[in-house]
Amino acid sequence: MSVQACREEYLKALKLGQRESEELAAAGKNQNPEVLDELLPEIDTQTIVDVGTMEIPAERILGTKSAGRIAAFTPSFYPLLDVKTEFASKWITLCDAHLGDEGIRDPISCYEYLGNFYVQEGNKRVSVLRYFGAPRIPAVIKRVMPVQSQEPRIQAYYEFLDFFKAAGIYTVQFRRPKDYGKLLSLLGKEPDVKWTEDERRTFNARYQYFREALAAVNTRQLDILPEEALLLWLKLYSFEDLSNLSTAELKKSVAALWEDIVSTSESAVKVASKVEDTKPGILSFLTLPDHLNVAFVHSLTPSTSGWGLGHEKGKEYLEEVMGDKVTVRSYYQGNTPEEAEALLEQAVAEGAQVVFATVPQMTHVCLKVAVEHPKVLFFCCSLDQPYSSIRTYYGRVFEAKFITGAIAGAMAQNNRIGYIASYPIFGVPASINAFALGALLTNPRAQIDLRWSCVEGTPQADFFADGIRVVSNRDVPVQSKMYLDFCNYGTYLMDDKGDLIPLASPVWVWGKFYESVIRSVLGGTLKREKEATGRNYWMGMDSGVIDIDFSDRLPQGLRALADILCKGVREHTIDPFARRIIAQDGSVKNESSATTFTTEELMHMDWLCDNVCGSIPTFDEVLPMSRNMVRELGVYREEIPAQKEAKAVENFIHLR
Repeated sequence: MSVQACREEYLKALKLGQRESEELAAAGKNQNPEVLDELLPEIDTQTIVDVGTMEIPAERILGTKSAGRIAAFTPSFYPLLDVKTEFASKWITLCDAHLGDEGIRDPISCYEYLGNFYVQEGNKRVSVLRYFGAPRIPAVIKRVMPVQSQEPRIQAYYEFLDFFKAAGIYTVQFRRPKDYGKLLSLLGKEPDVKWTEDERRTFNARYQYFREALAAVNTRQLDILPEEALLLWLKLYSFEDLSNLSTAELKKSVAALWEDIVSTSESAVKVASKVEDTKPGILSFLTLPDHLNVAFVHSLTPSTSGWGLGHEKGKEYLEEVMGDKVTVRSYYQGNTPEEAEALLEQAVAEGAQVVFATVPQMTHVCLKVAVEHPKVLFFCCSLDQPYSSIRTYYGRVFEAKFITGAIAGAMAQNNRIGYIASYPIFGVPASINAFALGALLTNPRAQIDLRWSCVEGTPQADFFADGIRVVSNRDVPVQSKMYLDFCNYGTYLMDDKGDLIPLASPVWVWGKFYESVIRSVLGGTLKREKEATGRNYWMGMDSGVIDIDFSDRLPQGLRALADILCKGVREHTIDPFARRIIAQDGSVKNESSATTFTTEELMHMDWLCDNVCGSIPTFDEVLPMSRNMVRELGVYREEIPAQKEAKAVENFIHLR
């Protein structure tokens, strides 16, 4: 290529630089590259690690080591100096070498800090190569190790270092801890298995393909990291799809998931205690539906699952109260992701306009089907989910547990009460603590012995042998006196012979929720809308979704007290947590009755009151059959090691 042609290229690059500089100046932003010496004024030589020579992503070169020549470049390394300068002459010579047979062979020298690069020597080479669109640039790298801290970005970086040892790529730089493990899980890769060069190149190519599709959809240039968006996309599609989908198909899949990507990135979740009941506008009455097809998708059958039976009774209640305004169908045996997806697709194909998936384990499958059918309303019985294409719903059982705790405290003659918890998931510690506080309300000496049904052991037998005669077991899944009287559920007494005497139990009344949803859809106040916010319904006793069944054998005085407490909780004049509360470790969690906890604090509660004897089990202690639930909703779910996806294993093996 002639020197004149290279001079013309410099002038084009200069115009790009001038335009970028003007735009940054207008926005009040820095017009030159970042300077590492200014970011880290004192770099301890002991924190420097020699990484060696490798190709680095050109886009991650953010600046220079020192401030010496930054005035010559924009942040994108476009030139800013006049074509008559010595700088321009050297740039033109490098341009000629790059476009000639020789190419630019010498690697640059740079420092890496938190996954980004700062050039020590070779700024003009970077400028030329980035101008011509080079995706990667050879570099000799020195790594500046950040000081360890609890800051999420620092924790994520130290996880990157382990990831880098195996993968050998800088392409992805997560901001949140545990995301590298999630990526490896979705790819089907073991954390400590080294990637081949072919695997690295294939990943980078597919990832770039995804980035381009995301950039085309992100027209507002929101602060969405492609790697974070990829994590969500890979929950719905396989890694191999990035080779199989056309550009148009990939953009369509990303566009369909866009609001969910935004809401997940921002952790934007709105938690409501009831379904929307505001009145729609006058014109909306012209398009309101007068009939709805409703589908319920279950993991098991009502005869094999008490949980499923509760939702099926809710369906029957819905049919009874709504009459000919609804046509309702149930679909059973969606016990694997493949089975659940097939049932959800079948429900849509058969005309469902509103779909309820009744177990938390269906969340991601429900999301996948929802983004493919944007006109259908999808609900999944789950909690704390950031997705905007589906809505989730669950019950604030802790309100009812507070009342049964008060009953248990009054009935515990030796001050000891057994509590059998279900899973260490969102809302359960709040239920344990509310029960413990309710027991203190009627018995200031009450102690709660905590056991878990999801770990090895025989809690009820252990309680009996240990002299504990008042026990709180799992909640009644459906309004049926049989469940309470048989004492398989609820709070009950054990006499010295081991006979069980029922007292009371929280009960799930799903029909109330389903009725409120359908009435809101028919009334035009609830519809499928594009918004980058997750909608979670967490409903308590005021909604009717959570209630209490009392045994006829409950003493009348206690029943009167329980009625007073029920009324106060429903009307929000009694708050179980509005009191001084001390945790097991001695810390004060709430100072007085003048303060209480936020909805998020209640949902994510991961501590226990000081009158509770026991602990929250770790993931390794949980029985294998219970681990899927704990992965989905566990209070420590972000700390659980990622699970390798079987399908992803096949996809990654195919890279070779």
